[in-house]
Amino acid sequence: MGATLERVLAYLREQNWDAEVIVVNDGSRDRTVEVVRAYAEKNPGLRLLENPGNRGKGYSVRNGMLEARGEVLLFSDADLSSPIEEAPKLLRAIRGGADVAIGSRWLNSELQTERQPWYRQLFGRLFNLALRIVLGLKFSDTQCGFKAFTRAAATQIFSQQKIERWGFDPELLFLAKKSGFKVVEIPVAWAHSEGSRISYFRDGVQMLVEMLKVRWYALTGKYAG
Repeated sequence: MGATLERVLAYLREQNWDAEVIVVNDGSRDRTVEVVRAYAEKNPGLRLLENPGNRGKGYSVRNGMLEARGEVLLFSDADLSSPIEEAPKLLRAIRGGADVAIGSRWLNSELQTERQPWYRQLFGRLFNLALRIVLGLKFSDTQCGFKAFTRAAATQIFSQQKIERWGFDPELLFLAKKSGFKVVEIPVAWAHSEGSRISYFRDGVQMLVEMLKVRWYALTGKYAG
């Protein structure tokens, strides 16, 4: 976490952006809280949010985005699989009229500096096919953890989000489409991280179940607006 904060905070200073950084702690038992608090003492633009126990990645992202104060909101994985230096690509898309800009690993796979193992790529392609069939999401990559939103889009989408674990990304894009927001997919640099804790059987099944839940919620009017 320390290396990530060093890189992000240094980049923000270089760009001279008026920006805040929010770290969401999802009940971790390592030194995350201690490290973030130490950095926050020297960087007033850094905030720590703590979830009520371990709630999942989707809950963490929603918590951070609904607490954010900016006019453009961007979330990233803590391991910076997509480097923070790629942020201007998403911000340019927002300035160009997009409501949501999503990083993509597959629009230009040559930007991948370290590829996923073949079985992870296969799972991703099969999951993407299921999303096209069930939710009508025709994006090459829904799962890249690097996405930006206008404040209006973020407020509406995240306030309706119900999925709290790994399958939340398709729900966000489904809600964006349902609300009529313009979503632009942008190729970004990306590197596979071996530190991922996802189980491709247990979590894969859960993601498929959550995808079906999104369709069910839509059919039964569970999404407001």
